[in-house]
Amino acid sequence: MSKLNKTSYASSGVSIKRGDDLVSLIKPLAKTTYRKEILGSIGGFAAASLVPKKYKNPVLISCTDGVGTKIEIARKLKKYDTIGIDLVAMCVNDLVTLQAEPLFFLDYLVTDKINLKKSKEIFKGIAKGCKKSSCALIGGETAEHPNAFPKDNFDLAGFCVGVLEKDSKMLKNMSKKNDVLIGLKSNGLHSNGFSLIRKLIDKKKISLDEKIKKSSLGRVILKPTKIYVKEILSLKEVVSINALSHITGGGFIGNLERIIPDNLSASVSLMSKYHFHKELFTLIEERSNLTHEEMLSTFNCGIGMILSVPKDELDKTSKKLKTLNMPHLILGKVQSKGSNKKINFLNG
Repeated sequence: MSKLNKTSYASSGVSIKRGDDLVSLIKPLAKTTYRKEILGSIGGFAAASLVPKKYKNPVLISCTDGVGTKIEIARKLKKYDTIGIDLVAMCVNDLVTLQAEPLFFLDYLVTDKINLKKSKEIFKGIAKGCKKSSCALIGGETAEHPNAFPKDNFDLAGFCVGVLEKDSKMLKNMSKKNDVLIGLKSNGLHSNGFSLIRKLIDKKKISLDEKIKKSSLGRVILKPTKIYVKEILSLKEVVSINALSHITGGGFIGNLERIIPDNLSASVSLMSKYHFHKELFTLIEERSNLTHEEMLSTFNCGIGMILSVPKDELDKTSKKLKTLNMPHLILGKVQSKGSNKKINFLNG
């Protein structure tokens, strides 16, 4: 058969060699994240992990998430070394709401064509996020979809597995009456609300080049999602945490509602002004012409994680958070339901 008429995998746009080269780049990065429970290494068809011996009756906890359209901001700025951290953070922060210990992480990168330089930056971020959360990067999938995926674009997804004792009350993750709500400072936008941000850019209401906090707006909003794993796992050793809410899609209001039982409500103060990242969130509110409630339903508004703790453990919790260098804010309390709303803002 004439070689001129041959149709190969490579001629269709998929390069096995690029895939192999990328695995070679990932292997040393992944190795830096390994826990002692990990068996084997990246490169096989599947990966294995032991359950830490300290768990007597372990329950496996799992979650999955992505980075969303924050990827488009990274692409505009040609800066890819932080979105891998976002990917890990979005998964492990969900997982730690049950106060579970992350064990291992897997990723999925899909693109029209593997770019080794770009991909290496992404995986550096993933490895960094895994180290920040003591979570091992043990595998994943990188797929080339030529002519079926937008040129020069890519998407990311992550999958995380953790462990918790079966008899743990954390599995309920619900606030109790008279709990105090404590907000932990976010790093900024984290990884949500970026479709709105991109719309503001398209309408030229904001520019990635404009200055904010002695930096460009683009750099400020690309700052990676804060990973709260070590703080939460350290805190749970000394105080009782009844519930945790990771503030992601749905913003402050939607995610806080998820941990408030139907027969209770939360009275929240201090959210009529932005305590953390005031310049950033005020700019977005003004340029988008959103109401403050709409902002609270879209963004974290400076609060990346909310703790619900017993009132008599408030002082101990605050002291521990200070030793962990975790800026925080007393948001309000949980009480009997006085209206149809789960969240009542005391200052309107």
